[in-house]
Amino acid sequence: MNKRIITSVLALAAAASLVAAPTSFDFKDPKGVNAVQFHLDSVLEPIAGSAAGVSGIVQFDPASPASTSGKIVVDAKSLTVANKMMGEHIQGGQWLDTAANPEITFELTKLANVKTTGNETTATATGKFTLKGVTKEISVPVKITYLAGALEKRTKVGNKGDLLVVRGEFTIKRGDYGIQPGQNEDKVNSEIKLTLALVGTAPAAKA
Repeated sequence: MNKRIITSVLALAAAASLVAAPTSFDFKDPKGVNAVQFHLDSVLEPIAGSAAGVSGIVQFDPASPASTSGKIVVDAKSLTVANKMMGEHIQGGQWLDTAANPEITFELTKLANVKTTGNETTATATGKFTLKGVTKEISVPVKITYLAGALEKRTKVGNKGDLLVVRGEFTIKRGDYGIQPGQNEDKVNSEIKLTLALVGTAPAAKA
């Protein structure tokens, strides 16, 4: 192998090493702010609540948003509503049965219709949504905001790193997941609207 070929091979290897790999963003919020909101706008008793036990890892590359992958996990037992007894019923065996199904998850399989302007990307996130042990494929419109170097603005000075904010809203039918299908629809809407605005953190590697 002559010197020119060796030089070319080394140059290619160096260039490959400079290609940015996707960054891992941790959605277990150190500030404890992340939560998924839910609404059941029934005729007699509109119900609203949230689940704050959010975690998960998302791999994101600002140079290639379409290659995004990851999984968001919600601790079903962190779900709360204003009425304590109603909350206990929702977590009970006839509803979510959180003792047997402690996690609600969304695992991304594809990001389509990707459009990026500046640091914001809009897309349709398709993935496997699991609730009460039932998994179905759903598609969710999302907006992803990549905030390079913004970690210390949200936490404290000296915490170098990036933030990734994911926003979305979608509706599911509770009967599709075995949650009292067709029952008590005057008090508990057959549709559940879910709204999320979650922040993932990626601390910079220490020198």
